[in-house]
Amino acid sequence: MMRQRFGNTDVELVQGDITELDTDAIVNAANAALILGGGVAGAIARKGGPSIQEECKRIGGTYVGGAVITTGGNLKARYVIHAVGPRMGEGDEDEKLRNATLNSLKLADERGLKSLAFPAISTGVFGFPLDRCAQIMLHTTADYLKGKTGLARVVFCLYNAQAFQVFERELGNLAGR
Repeated sequence: MMRQRFGNTDVELVQGDITELDTDAIVNAANAALILGGGVAGAIARKGGPSIQEECKRIGGTYVGGAVITTGGNLKARYVIHAVGPRMGEGDEDEKLRNATLNSLKLADERGLKSLAFPAISTGVFGFPLDRCAQIMLHTTADYLKGKTGLARVVFCLYNAQAFQVFERELGNLAGR
């Protein structure tokens, strides 16, 4: 684990399964239709139960770069924030990932949440490069946390050692700037 403070908020890096984290909300790397298929979304659907997908169906979807919130179902987290990251090749991917990150943080603050956990959005089947993801998500989060926020803890939960190392290097660079 690695921890760095921005403003009044701790940013932590952990390696593991985001569905096991005990935070107020976890972020799902969603698709625009909010259909919980494979990857992080599939794990959330399996462990969280059908209430999450049912609520997603009622919401109906959101845009790339957008974020919506649902119940956490049977997860330890009370809520799931479904953030839609970009697919590589669709254009303006960096800005869309920045927006997905920022909109998730804003939604957590609007709901008065104290802790939030992110996966590496868009780095799975959407094909976004891991190093660019780490840079965009960490910089966006650090900049946001320097403003007014009620968030006490933001976790980046990385699935494997390679992803953890990339995020660890970027967080180290960010802390030193």
